[in-house]
Amino acid sequence: MLKKFTLRTSTRDEMLEITDIVQSFITEQHLKEGAVIVYCPHTTAGITINENADPDVKRDMIRRFDEVYPWHHQLDRHAEGNTAAHMKASTVGASQHVIVTNGQLLLGTWQGVYFCEFDGPRQRTFYIKELRD
Repeated sequence: MLKKFTLRTSTRDEMLEITDIVQSFITEQHLKEGAVIVYCPHTTAGITINENADPDVKRDMIRRFDEVYPWHHQLDRHAEGNTAAHMKASTVGASQHVIVTNGQLLLGTWQGVYFCEFDGPRQRTFYIKELRD
């Protein structure tokens, strides 16, 4: 089963936790053992797994991405002016595989699944695909 999800981002750079959405998909599909793929079809957004306990982690990550990939750089030639967003999305990646066991995402104690926006605000989509044993 493949399912499309839509969300609305509110700032240029943000990390929206989608762990509950992914878990709800697993529950709806009665997936007990296997895996899911969470995929982002955008060139300026991505999917990552990272800490979900301390909100400072998200803020620090976005700040550090901005330090490494500044929004304005004199040598960038991309006409849309969003080269930094493309660089951030390539660094994070477009998808994540997550193991499912006993009907639950197999995540570490402090881990969550995030949709990462790097060129918002926008309406975005992502997909979840189940992989059964």
